[in-house]
This record gives sequence, structure tokens and C-alpha cells, in this order.
Amino acid sequence: MAAVPFGIAAIDNALGGGLLRAALHEIAAARESATAAASGFALAVAARIGRPRAVAWIAEDMGFIENGAPYGPGLDETGLAPERLMTIAAAKSRDVLWAMEEALRCRAVGAVIGEIRSHDRAVDFTASRRLSLAAGQRGGLALLLRTEPGTDASAAASRWVIGPAPSLGTGSGPGPPRFAVRLARNRRGPLGSWMLEWNRAEQRFDLASSLSEPMADAACDRSHRAIAAGA
Repeated sequence: MAAVPFGIAAIDNALGGGLLRAALHEIAAARESATAAASGFALAVAARIGRPRAVAWIAEDMGFIENGAPYGPGLDETGLAPERLMTIAAAKSRDVLWAMEEALRCRAVGAVIGEIRSHDRAVDFTASRRLSLAAGQRGGLALLLRTEPGTDASAAASRWVIGPAPSLGTGSGPGPPRFAVRLARNRRGPLGSWMLEWNRAEQRFDLASSLSEPMADAACDRSHRAIAAGA
């Protein structure tokens, strides 16, 4: 089956070539406070794989109230034009799952993100299997976004756990967004953990340095002898 590479050898090798198209993938926040980071990761993935078709974001009414809706300028930075994003509010979690299935059957939709609050009983193996089959029918991508990691059985091709990571600041302000990414389930290969940085200019993920702060420059107000002596 076709896959879309991340362009990062370590991740693509683990996934057997890249993120599998026409499949369901779970993306969970490492904890509820990391929901924004997980949402940003999901949107960046959907923007790339759904191109040029539309991306549908489906959530419960309460989910939009608690976590907010995607922001236009932020969408532009992920490579997803705001006019390509459809937001759909549902009354309950089972309605989110139903709407995901329907959207995945639409040829105009390339990727569907369904936001489910943590440990919702509506998300069982049967529900994940239905989403996986629906994604396979039209070649769409199904992303199940959860506010906390799930431990239940799932038909998802992969399960990701996402948290925020310290950005490497610049002289003019905060640097590019960083994500602590853990591949917790993978039907096509091994697991792994990486720190990724969002490249705004190229609109892609890069491997980030493990250093959270730049190395200190050599002092310029001391003599060469003092510097050499470590004084």
C-alpha cells in the first residue's frame, strides 16, 4: 500500500517507507495539557497527506469549547490553506465517529481528523475497524486525535503519543515549534522516540538537536590567556 514519507530516515524506516495512506492512525496527547501539541502534529500530517483535497476536522461541541478550533494563521504555517479545512461539530463521541466514516467516503476529502476526549468508551476495536475500512475505500487518511493515550485494542496502523518540547530560541524571539514524538504502536515495524522541529519555510518536520539551549559563545572581554586557562 502507498505511504507518504516523513523525509526523516529513522522514522520512515520504522514505518516501512512512511505513513501508510488509506489507513487509520491514532495521535494522542501525552497528557491533557499537551492537546495543542498533538493537534498541531495532526494538522501538519493531514495537510501533507490530504493535499490537494480538503481536510475535515470533526469534534464534539464540548471539545471545541474546551480546546478551541484551528486558527487561520497557524494553518498557513502547516501548509494547510484555511479554505481547505472543514470543521464539523457533533453532539456526542459516537456522532464524531459516524461523521468520520461519512467524510472518509467523500472523494473531495483527503484526510479526516476526529477529536475524541480521553478514555471514551465509544472508541473500541469495532469502531477503529470501521474507520480503517472507510479510509481504505477511498484512499483517505483517518486520524483519531485523543486528549490522552489509549491502551485499548485498535485496528490503527500506528499510534503516536505527542508532547511539547522546549523551542530553541533565537535573538528575535521563540524558535520553531518542537514536538516530543513517540511511536507507541506500529503494525509495520519497530517503535521509537524522536524530537521533531517544524520547519516553517519548507513546511516539513526535521529532526531537532537534543540541546534545548545554544552553546555559550566564548567570552570576548577576557584575555586569550585567561580563556585558555579556563579562568
